[in-house]
Amino acid sequence: MRWILLGLLAFVAFACAANPPEVLPGPDGQIDPVLVEGRALYAKHCAMCHGRDGSGGQGPRLNNGVVLTAYPSLASQAAVVADGRGTMPSFAKRLTEVQIESVSRYTREVLN
Repeated sequence: MRWILLGLLAFVAFACAANPPEVLPGPDGQIDPVLVEGRALYAKHCAMCHGRDGSGGQGPRLNNGVVLTAYPSLASQAAVVADGRGTMPSFAKRLTEVQIESVSRYTREVLN
Protein backbone atom coordinates (compact mmCIF):
# COMPACT_ATOMS: atom_id res chain seq x y z
CA MET A 1 0.00 0.00 0.00
CA ARG A 2 2.84 2.37 0.86
CA TRP A 3 4.40 1.87 -2.61
CA ILE A 4 1.12 2.63 -4.32
CA LEU A 5 0.76 5.85 -2.33
CA LEU A 6 4.35 6.88 -3.07
CA GLY A 7 3.83 6.13 -6.76
CA LEU A 8 0.65 8.17 -6.83
CA LEU A 9 2.35 11.11 -5.10
CA ALA A 10 5.26 10.96 -7.55
CA PHE A 11 2.83 10.93 -10.48
CA VAL A 12 0.92 13.93 -9.13
CA ALA A 13 4.16 15.85 -8.51
CA PHE A 14 5.35 15.11 -12.04
CA ALA A 15 2.00 16.01 -13.59
CA CYS A 16 1.88 19.30 -11.72
CA ALA A 17 5.42 20.21 -12.78
CA ALA A 18 4.97 19.27 -16.43
CA ASN A 19 3.79 21.50 -19.21
CA PRO A 20 3.68 25.08 -17.95
CA PRO A 21 1.54 27.43 -20.04
CA GLU A 22 2.75 27.95 -23.61
CA VAL A 23 4.34 31.15 -24.84
CA LEU A 24 1.92 32.79 -27.27
CA PRO A 25 2.91 34.96 -30.23
CA GLY A 26 3.20 38.66 -29.49
CA PRO A 27 1.39 41.47 -31.35
CA ASP A 28 3.86 41.07 -34.20
CA GLY A 29 2.95 37.38 -34.58
CA GLN A 30 6.37 36.24 -33.36
CA ILE A 31 7.17 34.04 -30.37
CA ASP A 32 9.88 35.50 -28.14
CA PRO A 33 12.69 32.92 -27.83
CA VAL A 34 13.68 34.36 -24.43
CA LEU A 35 10.23 33.48 -23.08
CA VAL A 36 10.46 29.99 -24.62
CA GLU A 37 13.75 29.47 -22.77
CA GLY A 38 12.15 30.89 -19.62
CA ARG A 39 9.30 28.38 -19.92
CA ALA A 40 11.73 25.46 -20.14
CA LEU A 41 13.70 26.74 -17.15
CA TYR A 42 10.49 27.31 -15.18
CA ALA A 43 9.37 23.72 -15.90
CA LYS A 44 12.73 22.34 -14.77
CA HIS A 45 13.50 24.52 -11.75
CA CYS A 46 10.35 26.27 -10.51
CA ALA A 47 7.11 24.44 -11.32
CA MET A 48 7.54 21.75 -8.67
CA CYS A 49 7.27 24.37 -5.92
CA HIS A 50 5.36 27.24 -7.55
CA GLY A 51 2.91 25.09 -9.52
CA ARG A 52 2.73 24.31 -13.21
CA ASP A 53 0.76 27.49 -13.87
CA GLY A 54 2.24 29.58 -11.07
CA SER A 55 -0.72 28.96 -8.75
CA GLY A 56 1.56 28.08 -5.84
CA GLY A 57 2.06 25.02 -3.69
CA GLN A 58 5.14 24.56 -1.56
CA GLY A 59 6.27 27.95 -2.89
CA PRO A 60 4.11 31.06 -3.17
CA ARG A 61 1.73 31.91 -6.02
CA LEU A 62 3.34 33.70 -8.97
CA ASN A 63 0.39 34.10 -11.33
CA ASN A 64 -2.59 36.48 -11.51
CA GLY A 65 -0.39 39.55 -11.11
CA VAL A 66 1.03 38.47 -7.74
CA VAL A 67 4.63 38.47 -8.95
CA LEU A 68 4.20 41.92 -10.52
CA THR A 69 2.89 43.31 -7.25
CA ALA A 70 5.59 41.66 -5.13
CA TYR A 71 8.40 42.64 -7.53
CA PRO A 72 7.62 45.86 -9.39
CA SER A 73 10.78 45.55 -11.48
CA LEU A 74 12.36 42.67 -13.35
CA ALA A 75 15.62 43.39 -11.53
CA SER A 76 14.04 43.01 -8.08
CA GLN A 77 12.53 39.66 -9.04
CA ALA A 78 15.73 38.41 -10.69
CA ALA A 79 17.65 39.28 -7.50
CA VAL A 80 15.37 36.98 -5.46
CA VAL A 81 15.79 34.16 -7.99
CA ALA A 82 19.57 34.63 -7.93
CA ASP A 83 19.96 35.05 -4.16
CA GLY A 84 17.05 32.98 -2.86
CA ARG A 85 14.72 33.96 -0.04
CA GLY A 86 13.34 32.04 2.92
CA THR A 87 13.10 28.39 1.89
CA MET A 88 13.71 29.20 -1.80
CA PRO A 89 17.28 28.31 -2.74
CA SER A 90 19.67 30.54 -4.62
CA PHE A 91 19.89 29.83 -8.34
CA ALA A 92 22.96 32.01 -8.97
CA LYS A 93 25.24 28.98 -9.29
CA ARG A 94 22.76 26.88 -11.30
CA LEU A 95 21.58 29.46 -13.82
CA THR A 96 23.32 32.26 -15.70
CA GLU A 97 22.17 35.86 -15.34
CA VAL A 98 20.56 35.59 -18.78
CA GLN A 99 18.68 32.44 -17.74
CA ILE A 100 17.51 34.07 -14.49
CA GLU A 101 16.22 37.01 -16.49
CA SER A 102 14.43 34.73 -18.98
CA VAL A 103 12.65 32.69 -16.28
CA SER A 104 11.75 35.91 -14.46
CA ARG A 105 10.33 37.37 -17.67
CA TYR A 106 8.34 34.18 -18.27
CA THR A 107 6.66 34.45 -14.87
CA ARG A 108 5.96 38.15 -15.39
CA GLU A 109 4.77 38.01 -19.00
CA VAL A 110 3.21 34.56 -19.42
CA LEU A 111 2.05 33.47 -15.96
CA ASN A 112 0.91 36.99 -15.16
